[in-house]
Amino acid sequence: MKKYTLIILTIIFFSDTIFSQELPYNNMYVKNKKSYLRIEGKKYREINTKLYNKVRHNSNIGLSNFTDCAYGLKNSIAFDFNNKKLNGTLYYGLIPSDTKYPQPVFFKITSKIKKGKAKIYLIPLLTGKYDFVNWQETGVGKLGYRVIDNKGNIIYDGRLNFTFDKNTNIFKVVTSIINGPFVNKITKNSATITYQTNITATTILEVNKKSYRDKLSARNHEFTISNLQPNTKYEYIIRTKTHSEKYFFTTAPKTGTRTTFTFAYASDSRKGNGGGERNISGTNAYIMKKLSAAASLNNVRFFQFSGDLINGYLIDKNITNLQYANWKHSVENFWHYAPVYTSMGNHEVLVKAYGRKLLSKKKRKIILIENFPFKTNSSEAVFADNFCNPENGPVSEDNSIYDFDTSSINFPSYKENVYFYTYNNVAVIVLNSNYWYSTTLADNKETRSVGGNLHAYLMDNQLKWLEKTLNKFEKDTNIDHVFITQHTPAFPNGGHSYDDMWYSGNNFYRPYIKGKPVKYGIIERRDQYLDLLINKSSKVRAILTGDEHNYNHMEISDKTPRYPKKWDKPKVKLSRSILQINNGAAGAPYYAQEKLPWSEFTKGFSTQNAIVLISVSGKKVSAKVINPETFEQLDSFEINR
Repeated sequence: MKKYTLIILTIIFFSDTIFSQELPYNNMYVKNKKSYLRIEGKKYREINTKLYNKVRHNSNIGLSNFTDCAYGLKNSIAFDFNNKKLNGTLYYGLIPSDTKYPQPVFFKITSKIKKGKAKIYLIPLLTGKYDFVNWQETGVGKLGYRVIDNKGNIIYDGRLNFTFDKNTNIFKVVTSIINGPFVNKITKNSATITYQTNITATTILEVNKKSYRDKLSARNHEFTISNLQPNTKYEYIIRTKTHSEKYFFTTAPKTGTRTTFTFAYASDSRKGNGGGERNISGTNAYIMKKLSAAASLNNVRFFQFSGDLINGYLIDKNITNLQYANWKHSVENFWHYAPVYTSMGNHEVLVKAYGRKLLSKKKRKIILIENFPFKTNSSEAVFADNFCNPENGPVSEDNSIYDFDTSSINFPSYKENVYFYTYNNVAVIVLNSNYWYSTTLADNKETRSVGGNLHAYLMDNQLKWLEKTLNKFEKDTNIDHVFITQHTPAFPNGGHSYDDMWYSGNNFYRPYIKGKPVKYGIIERRDQYLDLLINKSSKVRAILTGDEHNYNHMEISDKTPRYPKKWDKPKVKLSRSILQINNGAAGAPYYAQEKLPWSEFTKGFSTQNAIVLISVSGKKVSAKVINPETFEQLDSFEINR
């Protein structure tokens, strides 16, 4: 999380949103379809979306610029990215189909992008010895391409299917899978396959000698396959009218078998330093590709990734979708075959930004709150649109004790951002510690007068659901181990001591609802959370966290110093110990270690990129941590003997 200050040379304010719900914030009103805040007699206008994007993201290019951008011509395929300001270079190459991990082999010649347009001459460039996929004979092929702007920034990696008429030399861009396919929600007898196509189309999925067809023509495709056998490998094939793609997945073991398996954990892959693929429009694709390869090499059965996938902090859903698409591309070589479960961090936030007119070339502090209407424009809604996670979590914070109007929707949904899943004898509970996140809430009283949730704070309904879910698994004799994951550490160790569940030891910080503070501060809420995990559960083994861009693990027990000096509230006694495993080392710029009250309990601290591999063998659980670039082992330890 960062504190943001924008340098704005020329400010133009307007709102392009017509609100379809009752205004969920304090001191807010709408006039002539424009939203405003009035705080202590001062009027704050909503900041122009394009201007905010340009300052924050340095671009107004989004996913829609690349979704259906190519068309065939005689001897060539042309591109129109629908942005006259886009100039740069188009790299391209054929994609072989005779490999488990199909990726483009970039050709030695590139194409110029001028005013958002480019052209690839497959004839004569990709003919003869350079036609290693034999498209000239078969009349079909697949092409990968990379868009780089005139400053050297990688904007997007795309792919397309094409057909070729030998008689006319005319190419045609046809239905293409541009995102996926992804294996999701694996159980002992089911799996869900998702993918996105460049155009609205009807596709066919074949699994286990059965065919599944889209009920309606669509761009987003989702099939749930049931009645499968446990611990069984299934080939799946996706067919369009002209092309097909083949992969496989393996179902989970039969309940109660307690067979040995490994799963992976990491977080924080937002853009990194070093150039190149370390920043593909908001994500460190270079490290994510390394993590995916390491997971595949170690036969990982599922990958949990908990927040800050992208750079985010955007207003525009289209740009957010572009960053999510690039992240999904970076991990797809693993995800074609096994599930990746995701959760939200602070960088997933979509904001509305408000400010007052200031002189040019002056720094201006702004108010950033969660975007709305919540049903369509919230961070949580856009996250759910981009991923396929279980839908077994709480509904929202509506009807909680601080809901100011129970007759209307006043909070975002928890759908697919708070949930649980099981695999063999392990349960993973995924939380959202950046729910309804107002970015500047901790920074200024103006935001607190408007309202929103605090970074790292678990609100009441989510905490109640956590208690109920822990109790469910406590009674389940087939579950031996429970892992809790959320983006923010309970005990920061390097880079976020000023917030997370500590806030430099200041319990003052908490959510504000309609300008009023809730009852419990951040440290009190942390204690309530620890009480559930440690005192009311015997199966929670570890908290898996990120936010801090480093790796470490630490013991949490009653011996761990947990309170600031002069703490005048009750202290929670912890009946046993668990671990906090922090791995925010998936590519974001590193954070160094800090000296904190619990530092002596912190082990294995590293600023190297890392993947945590957790192996489960019956009652025994152990962890190995490796650098995905070098495969050097950074740490190893037992979680449960």
